[in-house]
Amino acid sequence: MIKYDKKSELRVTELKVSEWDVVSTRKTISYSFGFFIPYYLGVFFSTFVFYYYEVVIGLPVVLIGLAFICYAIWNMFNDPLIGYLTDRPMKWTKKWGMRTPWIIIGLFPSIICYFFIFTPPEVDARVNPLPIFLYLVIVACIYDTFVSLYLTHLNAGFPAQFRTDYERRKASVPQNIIPNTGTFLLSLIPPFLLIYGDRDSMITIVAIVLTFLFFCALFLIPGIRESEEVKERYLKGHDDQERESFWRMMKIAFQHKNYVIALITYGFYLAAYGLWLTSSIYFIKDILRLPFRVSVYLQLAIFLGFTGFIPFWANVAKRLGHVKTYTLGCLLVSVTLIPTLWITTLWEAVIYNFIGAFGFGCFYIMLYPIASDTYDEITADIGKHQEATLSGIRTFFFRTSLITIGLIIAAVHIITGYNPDPDAVQTPLAIWGIRIHMGLIPSLMMLVAFILMYKYYDLKDEKKKGMITKLRELGL
Repeated sequence: MIKYDKKSELRVTELKVSEWDVVSTRKTISYSFGFFIPYYLGVFFSTFVFYYYEVVIGLPVVLIGLAFICYAIWNMFNDPLIGYLTDRPMKWTKKWGMRTPWIIIGLFPSIICYFFIFTPPEVDARVNPLPIFLYLVIVACIYDTFVSLYLTHLNAGFPAQFRTDYERRKASVPQNIIPNTGTFLLSLIPPFLLIYGDRDSMITIVAIVLTFLFFCALFLIPGIRESEEVKERYLKGHDDQERESFWRMMKIAFQHKNYVIALITYGFYLAAYGLWLTSSIYFIKDILRLPFRVSVYLQLAIFLGFTGFIPFWANVAKRLGHVKTYTLGCLLVSVTLIPTLWITTLWEAVIYNFIGAFGFGCFYIMLYPIASDTYDEITADIGKHQEATLSGIRTFFFRTSLITIGLIIAAVHIITGYNPDPDAVQTPLAIWGIRIHMGLIPSLMMLVAFILMYKYYDLKDEKKKGMITKLRELGL
């Protein structure tokens, strides 16, 4: 472990309030693989599942929207319940840690379950849609149970593993570069294998990418191991205090304004990004009217615009602070989504994707540092770590984004008369519908997020210094 050096480039405010060691670069890189796996699965889910079941499987769009709603409702209750039930010391905690075992238990089954989402029974969904609808809902919910267990504890472990602003900025660089580099590389597979309307091509793609993710999961294990110091911090406060009920913890969480604002702004981002991703295959197929392999150019533009500027945004965050950078990111995402309303050519899309990815990077690099700060504020107030419960509560409300995505796309497709035939030429009204649910609605969501952060979030400056000092005094 490396001690803080007063001659280093750390900010003076951090030196005064922090006495923790700095985690190694190796650990930050290893931990970042944990975010890559669910990030890619989420991107793939948002990009292909709605399209796959509407265009390839032939499930009526109303039932797909309803399936998304059922899945989201399960998510909403499943995540906080899992977080609450597992957010306490177990018999194995002193030996294996509080988060590590749950991460492992959830990780590998979630990869296996994901495959079955894309292998529904070979039933004609246009004639007999009920079996396919039930299959989608049940398998997606089983998958989510495991991924929730995994992701809840991965997110909850971040504030304890990376204690200071410096460490969180340091961790956020590989945490953004690795998931996006991996996502870009894996995104090169579907364009060359996907055939519009063909089931077997999709199953082949899923099998290849999941095999790759399985091996990537092995790189995560060293990063999630908990030091003796981290284990002791987790145990502190649990022996001498009664456990709060779930509803009591939810009440405590919602008494903290900054936690609520961070929750709402990230919820808007998830809905906006999810709409944009889910719409992308419709955009290529129906607006550009090009084969899906051209998405390679779009993915390259996104990769360069996002990953290439992560060090730049890390330096901006060091100068401006986490809160101002995150707030700026909300505004940039909102602005860069607007061109979707008029793009008509591939090269326009490439240019605007590059610019948009640049703006997204500003927001995303501060996502976990801001969330960790809000967790720390609550930890300082209640005197013990309950990050898994807090993460579960956040996820409860984040899943409303899935309902939003399903409802908006289903409603727009019904209103504008979208034709799910793989070879159909869409009407001008249907084309405008795609532009609206891909660009206009997400842009408005992020504009609201910007206003909330700018006007109401105040966990910064002296208030944040006082919180960090209190955490140090409590040994948390």
